Amino acid sequence: MISVGFRALFRREVLRFVRRPKNTFMPPAITNVLYFAVFGVILGGRIDSPVEGVPGADFGYILFLIPGLVVLGTISNAFENASFSIFHGRWNEYIHETLTSPLSYAEMVVAYVGASAVRGLIVGLIVAIIGALFVPLSIANGLFLVTTMVVISALFAGFGIIGGLIARDFDDLTVMNQFILRPLVFFGAVFYSLTMLEPIWQYVSLLNPMVYMVDSVRYGLLGYSDMHYVAPAAYAEFAPYLSLVILSLLTAVVVAIDIYLFKTGYGLTD
Repeated sequence: MISVGFRALFRREVLRFVRRPKNTFMPPAITNVLYFAVFGVILGGRIDSPVEGVPGADFGYILFLIPGLVVLGTISNAFENASFSIFHGRWNEYIHETLTSPLSYAEMVVAYVGASAVRGLIVGLIVAIIGALFVPLSIANGLFLVTTMVVISALFAGFGIIGGLIARDFDDLTVMNQFILRPLVFFGAVFYSLTMLEPIWQYVSLLNPMVYMVDSVRYGLLGYSDMHYVAPAAYAEFAPYLSLVILSLLTAVVVAIDIYLFKTGYGLTD
C-alpha cells in the first residue's frame, strides 16, 4: 500500500516543475520546433535518400528524427529534474526533513525517481506532439514504446539522483547534462542511421548506450530498427527486445544504488 508520506513527497516533486512551465516545458518545446524546422523541413527536404535501408516513401527524414529527439528531451529532463531536486535540497538543507520523515529509503528514492520520470515523459510527449505537427505520426508498437519510455526516463532519473549527490556546485549539474549526456545522445544515431556509417564506426557506435535507447524508441514508434541491419544475424530479429531487457535491468541496478547511497548518507550530510 502506498503510504501518505510517499504520496506527499511525490506530489511535492511533481508540483515543483508543474508550477514552473516557463522553465520546464517551454524551453524544450521551442528548441524542438527549431530542430524540426531546420533539420527536418529545410535540410531534410533536400536529402533524396536520407536513411539507408528505410523506404523514403514511408519514412521521411523528419519522421526519422522524431524518436531521437523524443529520447533527448525525455532523458535530459528526467536527469535534470532529479539531479537539481537532490542538489537543491542539499544546498538549502531542506532534504534533512525528508530524511527524518517516517519514509523508508526505498520510498524516498522511488518518489524522486517517479516524479522526475513523469517530467521526462511529459517532455517526451510534447516533443512527439510537435513532431506530429510537421509530419503525420502513427505508433507501430505501442506497448513496446510506452514500456521503453518509462524505463529510460526512470533510468536517467536514477542517474540524476547520483548526479545530485556527487555534485559540489550548480556548475557540476550543467557539466553532467550539457557536456556528457547530450553529446552521447547526439552520437547515438539521432540525426543519422547506423547503416550510413562504415562497418568499423557501426561497431564503435554500439559501445554508446544511447544508441540502444534511440533505436528502441524508433522501433516502438516507427517499427524500424537499425539493429536489424547492424547487429549480428543471430540477434538481429529480436535485438530491440533484448535492448529493452538490458535497459530494464540497468534501471533496477541504478535505483538499487540510489537506495544504498541514501542509506549510507552519501552526499546527503555534507
